[in-house]
Parts: sequence; structure tokens; C-alpha cells
Amino acid sequence: MKKIAIPITKNNKVQNYFRDSKVYEIYIFSKANDILDVQLFDLNKNTDCSNIVNALVKEQVTFMLSDHIGNKALNKLNKAGITVIRGCAGDSADVVLQFVANEITDNDISCYGYRRKQHHLQN
Repeated sequence: MKKIAIPITKNNKVQNYFRDSKVYEIYIFSKANDILDVQLFDLNKNTDCSNIVNALVKEQVTFMLSDHIGNKALNKLNKAGITVIRGCAGDSADVVLQFVANEITDNDISCYGYRRKQHHLQN
């Protein structure tokens, strides 16, 4: 079984910055990549989950699909056994299905690296 977490906005879009995420969808897939369930994980309602990494580990999440994420969060998630795929954007359900179909790969750009690259391009 595969569990994929994705930080979302109120409109079910991938949250631009991981650090701003308060709500996550957790997709549960069978070994055959069939969706078994989708759960909503709201940090505001789970006040005992102040550490999102521990909360996701407790939920047995194996993948995190995110847009921009800093190295500190990336390293914590990876150390906890959660593979992070960066550079995801758009409708959360579409992104998850694209990932399961192997149409999305990690863009290898951390939040810090993204900002630095954008600043370099502007100057």
C-alpha cells in the first residue's frame, strides 16, 4: 500500500510553499495503484500534531508531493522515510494521478534554491 500526502489550498490546489500548509490530502493506493481512500488531514483540527513530519509518519505516508519546500523540511521528511517530490503544481487530484502514472519527477529545486535562482534571473 502506498500513501501519498499533498499540501492543499482551500481550492484543492497544491499549496505553493510547504511551510504555509495547514491542510493535506492523503491518498491511499493499493499495490495495483487503485485509489482506496482519500483522507483530509487538517493541522488546525489536530492540535497535537504540531510536528507535521511526525504526524505524517504516524499516518504511514510514504510520499509527499509538494511545490516549494525548504531543505530543512525536505531533510526531515527524507530522514523519516518519506520521499519528497518537488515542483508539483495544479489541481491536487490531477497531480497525484500524474505521479502514480510516472508522469512527474522531482525537480531537484529546494525552496532556497528556487528563490536564489529567481533572484539571479532577475538581476
